[in-house]
Amino acid sequence: MSPRPLRIRKVSNPPIISGLKPYGNKSAHGKTEVVFLQYEEYEAIRLCDFEMLNHLEASVKMNVSRPTVTRIYAQARYKIADAIVTGKQIIIEGGKVYFDSEWYVCSSCGCFFNHPEKQDTVANCPLCGSSQISNCDQIPDDSIDTKPQCDDGCICLACGYEETHQSGNPCVNIICPQCNEPMRRKNSPHSRKFKNAL
Repeated sequence: MSPRPLRIRKVSNPPIISGLKPYGNKSAHGKTEVVFLQYEEYEAIRLCDFEMLNHLEASVKMNVSRPTVTRIYAQARYKIADAIVTGKQIIIEGGKVYFDSEWYVCSSCGCFFNHPEKQDTVANCPLCGSSQISNCDQIPDDSIDTKPQCDDGCICLACGYEETHQSGNPCVNIICPQCNEPMRRKNSPHSRKFKNAL
């Protein structure tokens, strides 16, 4: 019987540091050992010890059950205690998490993307590089065009009928309204042969 799939934990923000190094460790000879604190363990410590939430409130914030938060919190406290007592370095990374970050939409290519680094400003679309981006929280849902137009088009090789290509919908799935033949992408090798034949 396979184990139950691990539920992805929600983390509000990435930590502002990537770890901590011990200072003045007189017993260490050579390289310091490392303790890896996962992002969800960091989040449990932040919510329960820094924000002073109880485990039920923290579980709602992390989108997991209360027993799961209790288990994550106990693991995190043990790792931190181990690092302090034995003089190990703490590195915060890894885990099955997603960040509660803002989402953006690009007006040029229609790409939706998130940006977990909230302290940095978003200047360009990661897909096309355009600066015409908008925060999804600041625009009404019905004004977002989920089927962006592109510069290319669909063409019927039988009669030459053309229409604008809709991103995400292959031209071959569109039937020509004039002759009931499948359309092709305008700049594909098939359409170039058709143009050369004319």
